Parts: sequence; structure tokens; C-alpha cells
Amino acid sequence: DIRLMNAVSALLVLALVLLAVSFGLRWVAALPVFSIRQIEIEGDVTRNNVATLRANALPHLAGTFISMNLQAGRQAFEAVPWVRHAMVQRVWPSRLKVKLEEHQPAAYWETKVDGAAADSEASVDRQLVNSFGEVFQANLGDVEDEDLPTLAGPEGRSAEMLRMWQLLAQRVKPLDQGIERLDLSGRGSWRMTLDKGAEVELGRGSEAEVLARVEQFVRTITQVTARYQAPLVSADLRHTDGYAVKLAGVSTSSGPGGKPGSKKN
Repeated sequence: DIRLMNAVSALLVLALVLLAVSFGLRWVAALPVFSIRQIEIEGDVTRNNVATLRANALPHLAGTFISMNLQAGRQAFEAVPWVRHAMVQRVWPSRLKVKLEEHQPAAYWETKVDGAAADSEASVDRQLVNSFGEVFQANLGDVEDEDLPTLAGPEGRSAEMLRMWQLLAQRVKPLDQGIERLDLSGRGSWRMTLDKGAEVELGRGSEAEVLARVEQFVRTITQVTARYQAPLVSADLRHTDGYAVKLAGVSTSSGPGGKPGSKKN
């Protein structure tokens, strides 16, 4: 069939032409005239200077102004320490504009090992948590002068723990103390360590239940410490009818010869 043969021939010629055009465009796009000549950095550069950013990202940028993959370019900048998000744009004729957002550190992060004891300090690694509750890697020496709390809990719970720390920090303000450390066990039990070293077991329950126990504790603990003129060592809020406290230098006994114990409020 002559018409079929002509149609097949036409398709083959068209395919060859398209292939030639494709190779031609690739060749043109790779010409030195289209090389990237300038990279403009905007946004957060508190933790990195422009020279460091370029030195870290440039080896991973491939192609010319036309052929470079912008997604790959974004990933190259986001691989630089402290960079949370990058947006890369072409600006004709040979410039890249990069807008950066850096991580804002909010706390240290320790991932608790599954099966570790409730009072164990074991962790897989020490990292950082940003203001969005995201865990990220960075040089811890960069934040050694910053007063950051420590969050320690199961993997994937960092955002929840940062929110709880923020809520608890508001509740303990009347004590003129902050929260140095917040722990969450694999079974969902909370424990906070105050700035002066006192450990407070908060127990399990919903966010509202835990906060209610803390509010009750904060309202009354200063009366207890003032009465005995002794600083708080530890407290256990897991009791249904109150809480137990341990004060420095203060003990109670069950009677003559009884064993020392904690004061219960």
C-alpha cells in the first residue's frame, strides 16, 4: 500500500527531525555563553555567609543557565548546614537568585532508644529541633552560647514535645524557673527538669490533663517550700489525690524508727 508506506516514511522523517532538533537544543543550551555567571543570595544568612554557601553548593550545581535542573539546585542549597528551605530562580540572562530560610534552633533533641529504662539518659544521637518542631543536623558548637532546653523522646514526637515544652514553660513562670529538660517515655509519660535541677514526674494523659496537674502543683508548691524553708528536689504529680515532693534536708517518717520518706501535699 503506497499510502501506508508514505505515511510511515513521513513519520520516520518527522522523528529524525525532532531528534535532530532535540540534540541541537541540548548543544545550544550547553554553550559557554549560557553559563551561570552570578548567584545572588537573599534571605536568612545568619549561620552561613555567602562565600560558605557558594562553596558548599556550587560543586553540586550541574548545567548552564538553560539546562540546570532547578529542583536539583534547590536540593544542593538545602544540603548546606543550617539551611531549612531554598527557592532557586533563573534571572535572565545568566544569573541565579536563591532565597534561603535557615533553621531557628529551639531545643536540643535526643532520640530515646526503644526499650531503654524510663530514667535512662541513653540516646541515639544529639541533634537540634527548630522552631517548627523539626529535627535537623548542625554543629552543636554553633549554639553552645544559647540557652536551649533539651527534649528527649521517641522518634517522630519532636513537634509534639516542643509544643508541650512551650505550654509547660508558661505554666511554671510563677516559680521563677524555666524548664531545662523535658522527657517523654515510649509509654507516653512526661517528666520535666527545672532550671535548678528539680525533677517533676508529670505522668501520662491528655495534654489538658497533664497541664491541669502542673497548674495545681505550681499554685501550691511555693507554700510547701516556704513552710519548710527548703528547696525542691523532686516531685511526683501522678497521685490522684495530690502530689508527693522531696525537699532538701527534709524527711518524714511513719513513726518511731520509721523510714524517711517524701512529703505529700
